[in-house]
Amino acid sequence: MKVPANLDLAATAPLLCAGITTWSPLRHWKVGKGSKVAVVGLGGLGHMAIKLAKGLGAEVTLFSRTPDKEKDAFELGADAVVISTDENHMKAVNGKFDLIIDTVPYVHDVNPYVGTLNTNGTLVLVGYLGGLEPILNTVPMIMGRKSVAGSLIGGIAETQEMLDFCGEHNIVSEIEIIKMQDINEAYERMLKSDVRYRFVIDMASLKS
Repeated sequence: MKVPANLDLAATAPLLCAGITTWSPLRHWKVGKGSKVAVVGLGGLGHMAIKLAKGLGAEVTLFSRTPDKEKDAFELGADAVVISTDENHMKAVNGKFDLIIDTVPYVHDVNPYVGTLNTNGTLVLVGYLGGLEPILNTVPMIMGRKSVAGSLIGGIAETQEMLDFCGEHNIVSEIEIIKMQDINEAYERMLKSDVRYRFVIDMASLKS
């Protein structure tokens, strides 16, 4: 990989994970200027999905269960925040989105989000591997030719494309640098979602 010289190396490191994981579906579903993209979940993957989709020219919305992430979402470039637990909020975006990137890493109900896709829209799961509960309701899918798909990561060429794009648009991950000696504390914080939004280990700390 060739990293653009203008990018901070520590903040670039997560691009090789969270960055390419969200870049790949954005490119596969041809997101660009005028696309309406939503992101479910604001964490390591979600914050990169917002940055990259915005960089590609999309109108970007964050789905969040609570208003707590609104400030961060707007600072990252989101155009709107929809509270997924608010029935009126969800009704207001019914049939709106071309692509939804779902970054939630645990089993959850995706059915409410399917209804917010437009005709031919796709919800792509990048954060969770496993069975869906409750089961997927196919009615809105059949009635609107909507899809639920999955995506994992990307290849070498696509990763280099992503790095070049990030270099052109000065996009990097939001990180907190930690020492190797603090890895256990960082792990406990990660379990509590107490990180904004990726930990990066300073390998020089191995010498101390």
